[in-house]
Amino acid sequence: MQVVGTDFARVDTAAAFPVGTVSSDNDGKKYKYYRYKEGAAATDGVAGEVAYFYAPSGASAGATTDVTSDLTDSAGLGAGVLQADMSDNEYGWFQIKGPATLTIALSAGADGNALTPVGAADGTLDVSALVTDAICAYAVDASADIIMCDFPE
Repeated sequence: MQVVGTDFARVDTAAAFPVGTVSSDNDGKKYKYYRYKEGAAATDGVAGEVAYFYAPSGASAGATTDVTSDLTDSAGLGAGVLQADMSDNEYGWFQIKGPATLTIALSAGADGNALTPVGAADGTLDVSALVTDAICAYAVDASADIIMCDFPE
């Protein structure tokens, strides 16, 4: 489904769409609308970073509607790539499907590697090492930080 007239770089201080709304663009990329949380580290989100489902102290409250770039306050599950710079309790679009270029280098990896938040630094992804890792993307050109998003819809 495509939400007509959507500006995926838009940031809202109040929800302009139902959280969890999915939309696509004309290039076949898909985006999901979430609320951003800074987490305990007060980490602002930066366009091109990876966000993870928010779960402070391991709690799952908000784990499907709130996201953060702070891995320590996450469920360890990738949610999408930020499309705009965001602060605490702001709403916006996160790319969940299709090719994306990250603004933070992958923690490790080579072209074709499956990627996960497990073992990554804040705002990025690492190579999956275990069958239990939650895979959310694949390295297309690891040296240029280009990934193929496959985050949950």
